[in-house]
Amino acid sequence: MTDKLNGIEERYEKINELLCSPEIVSNQEEYRRLMKEQKSLTPVVEKFREYKKYEKTLAESKQLLDEGGLDRDFKELVLEEQEQAKEDLRRCSEELKILLLPKDPNDDKNVIVEIRGGAGGEEAALFAGELFRMYCMYSEAKGFKVEILSENPTELGGYKEIVFNVEGEGAYSRFKFESGVHRVQRVPETESQGRIQTSTATVAVLPEAEEVDLELNPADLQIDVFRSSGAGGQKVNKTSSAIRVTHLPTGMVVECQDERSQYKNKDKALKVLRSRLLEIEQAKHDAEIAGTRKSQVGSGDRSERIRTYNFPQGRVSDHRIGLTLYKIEQIMNGDLDEIIDALITADTAEKLKAEE
Repeated sequence: MTDKLNGIEERYEKINELLCSPEIVSNQEEYRRLMKEQKSLTPVVEKFREYKKYEKTLAESKQLLDEGGLDRDFKELVLEEQEQAKEDLRRCSEELKILLLPKDPNDDKNVIVEIRGGAGGEEAALFAGELFRMYCMYSEAKGFKVEILSENPTELGGYKEIVFNVEGEGAYSRFKFESGVHRVQRVPETESQGRIQTSTATVAVLPEAEEVDLELNPADLQIDVFRSSGAGGQKVNKTSSAIRVTHLPTGMVVECQDERSQYKNKDKALKVLRSRLLEIEQAKHDAEIAGTRKSQVGSGDRSERIRTYNFPQGRVSDHRIGLTLYKIEQIMNGDLDEIIDALITADTAEKLKAEE
């Protein structure tokens, strides 16, 4: 581990030198690339320097004790310092192991989130709407920007389907464990007998694919233009601006009718299509690599039941890590950090176990 850390520190120093070079400063693309690399190495280098500081303290206290001739009070002080340095070294070593774990290359990306009402009819659609609101409030608290890409609302204010983009640094790292089936248990407003009903909504989280990640061949795309449909009134466009993109090799279809501009709708539809196709490629890639460690926290499969929201008991349970919290109101209002942090911690623990 020390050899690896020394190599990282040398690279960090080299980047600092390069960033002061006039040639690099004038090359904006290379300058941004190096700045990004420097930013990713900084936490590791800072922690390694802290580790070396404790290592030096330990060596100095050992030398003093080996030389002898210390009075009782000073010896006690040195022994205390030695024990503290040992403890600090152990802690630093564990933190460095975590920092050296392979990073998910998608963690810093924006995400595309798709929510679909599942079993439960209108109640499922209403729950899909509440999940969308929950993610919007969470995004706002994190300083992320939300943009609706496509929506299929119901008359009662729910969604049969809603697709939206979450933009912000580290968005994928915070949303990636939300993929799967979310289950709600409560008495619907339309239920006169007071019976608890179970409904579901499916969430899919895709890292946003950029053009450099996946290039679409125009010959593979069939693009149809049609008039928007909706609940009526001002929302319905009078012009044919809605876009339907069909990816001919896979038969995948993406529609977007949210914007009045045909070009904006096309851009949004292609953004969703590119991200869905990249997800398929990534799944194939993972399957091909023998022994690839999939996150034990959850497969990320959209058919996996991951969480239950029980309103009568006021609890939310995440089935992957056995976590139950009795604060459903706060969670539905976007207070998701406790759940997400616990999922990230569990995932990190699994990665460390796999590295042993």
